[in-house]
Amino acid sequence: MTLSIAPLIYIVIFVAVIVLVEGVYLTVFGKSISLNNRISRRLTLLEKNSNREQVLAQLRKEMNQHMNARNIPLYSILAKKAQRANIAFSPIQLIGIMGAVSVFAFLLLTVGTGAAFGVRVLVAIGMGVGGVYVWVNGKAKKRMSLMEEQLPDAIDLMVRSLRVGNPFPTAVSIVSKEIPDPLGTEFGVISDETAYGANMPDSLKAFAERMDSQDLRFLAVAVTIQAQSGGNLAEILDGLSKVVRARFKLFRKVRAITAEAKWSGMFLSAFPILALVMINMIKPDYYDGVKETPVFVPAALVVCAFLVINVIFMKIMVNIKV
Repeated sequence: MTLSIAPLIYIVIFVAVIVLVEGVYLTVFGKSISLNNRISRRLTLLEKNSNREQVLAQLRKEMNQHMNARNIPLYSILAKKAQRANIAFSPIQLIGIMGAVSVFAFLLLTVGTGAAFGVRVLVAIGMGVGGVYVWVNGKAKKRMSLMEEQLPDAIDLMVRSLRVGNPFPTAVSIVSKEIPDPLGTEFGVISDETAYGANMPDSLKAFAERMDSQDLRFLAVAVTIQAQSGGNLAEILDGLSKVVRARFKLFRKVRAITAEAKWSGMFLSAFPILALVMINMIKPDYYDGVKETPVFVPAALVVCAFLVINVIFMKIMVNIKV
């Protein structure tokens, strides 16, 4: 029995592409861009450049640049996720990185495989675009998850600040200094915008819509109502904190209950691909008897279409809305 390592080479190259993108990202923007950093990126930038206005302009550009580039062909697929992930690369730079890692993947495929030139080109482009998409999607999910965890603590900190007599803009400023990223930088930008004359409720609404977060919309609505009608904002936010925590616990409970169904869906979606990889590794000539027949390519396309439909329906079935 002859084992083929070609499928493993493709997998390793794809992983190498994702690792390369992450390495370039951290090299260009430094450790402050990482969500694991305890000091928010805004404070790190202020240490390097004391000009608060320039730092605010840079951060606002990074936060809005991707949705402003939705008219670029095919980039609209990535724009929303890149905005949620707050990718500091500009859209043009991100497209350039797709091209660069595609060339990198092509070189590795040329060295490590004996595939035809056209196949290597197509696979390299797929790895370049797909690798960047997977990387951005992972960044967006991690950032949104951290934001959901941080929000109740941030609201509690605002409540304590208001109860000792600080105005709401000061409470937001305290949150920006005490809470790490992603909320630290986001609330810092809101604080700076307010200092330069922006309306606090409007800044919170824009933040909530940019992140497409229901909890942030609750916060924006609470602050807007208090600004228009008056009332004890500390008590309102205290109640909101309890609601957000209860929602967070409910979401965690739902995730735990549906974990088995989601993993089953992932397994059933991935199994045909894994089976194909194993067949090509264990018996590379398995399809030699039929691949020259006229129905092989149409049949393969039909199987691929059914596989895509399977992945879509599995995702729909396990995506439980609360």
